[in-house]
Amino acid sequence: MSAKICAVDDCQSPLLAKGLCSRHYQRQRSTGSPTGTRLKTLEERFWPKVDKSGHCWNWTACQTADGYGQLRMERLRMSIYAHRISYELANGPIPDGMQVDHICLNPACVKPEHLRLATQKQNNEHRAGLPITNTSGVRGVSRGWRGKWRASVGHYGGRHYLGHFATMQEAEAAVIAKRLELFTHNDLDRKAS
Repeated sequence: MSAKICAVDDCQSPLLAKGLCSRHYQRQRSTGSPTGTRLKTLEERFWPKVDKSGHCWNWTACQTADGYGQLRMERLRMSIYAHRISYELANGPIPDGMQVDHICLNPACVKPEHLRLATQKQNNEHRAGLPITNTSGVRGVSRGWRGKWRASVGHYGGRHYLGHFATMQEAEAAVIAKRLELFTHNDLDRKAS
């Protein structure tokens, strides 16, 4: 039985992976070509992995468990969030201490118009859905004592207790009003009011 050799013309080296010898496999990984002709630009690597057919432009390659797109940067030996790359391609570097917030609340979206700079506090204020521990179905509202509904809002690591209310609707109105007072990036509450 003969040993398998590299698929690159005029190369007689034994295979390592994906039909290539060690030398050509490493060139493929670092330059995008087994012959090492040139490096692909970030844009050439990034945009083919984006589905632009809908309202959001969704990342179609590797994603985290919670849906955020990632692009492997071999030279840095790490993965970078796709939405951060998209923001930087459109707007330039992200300032230190800032995060990129999805206005559309879709973690796979990389459409530059759906991304904005935010502090960690602002990014935490702009949330969809409920915490995993919520049992009432309303953010900031829980079952209180004697059949009443307890309302509270977390802010800057503390908690603002707003009291107990006879109906869930009254408790929800209280938490929305408090979030509107305290938060700057709570888009869902602002649309509801």
